[in-house]
Amino acid sequence: MEKDNMNIIQLSDKAIREKVGGFIKHKRLQQNITQAQLAESTNLNRTTIVKIEKGESITLASLIPILRALDSLYVFESFEVYDEISPLEYSKLRKNRKLRAGQNKSKLSNKSELGW
Repeated sequence: MEKDNMNIIQLSDKAIREKVGGFIKHKRLQQNITQAQLAESTNLNRTTIVKIEKGESITLASLIPILRALDSLYVFESFEVYDEISPLEYSKLRKNRKLRAGQNKSKLSNKSELGW
């Protein structure tokens, strides 16, 4: 199996950091931004940018402004959590739904007491 085609799950932490660093470097170069410019726009040290691009450790506090500056926050869309209803709960809701219009029996008894 080629390294490029390797499933992300099989990669070591170091390999994943290298992928993240490579992604950041690619996006930066694609936008024709220098490391110094990226560092300035993120309030990080240029040395930090260099280390991240080489695959060294990165904190989430550093990653977020870098991705924001590179207009790449979309990578976090995978973390979105949606409320889901279980099939059992859905079935219960459908069972309890009203199937036809009609008058409430308590309203009918009140009408007869009033002589209507």
